[in-house]
Amino acid sequence: MAMTNGERRLQGRIAALRCHAMGRTNTGPARAALEARFYEGIPEDMPQEERDRRAGYARQAYYAELALASVKARARRRGRTA
Repeated sequence: MAMTNGERRLQGRIAALRCHAMGRTNTGPARAALEARFYEGIPEDMPQEERDRRAGYARQAYYAELALASVKARARRRGRTA
């Protein structure tokens, strides 16, 4: 018998929780790489406080771009153009 969407979702959640419980999730390197991406192009000779401020703006822009792409994708799925 095929699983329902709800059953499939619960099975995936259980698997993810078990992975976390076993310590098999190491997202640290991926998180560090993403954070480093926001510092690209910012001069290293600049004071760290200013670098952090600019990286914060780059982070906000990145997530705003993701939000815009999400809005456009949802509109396309509904048959509208964005």
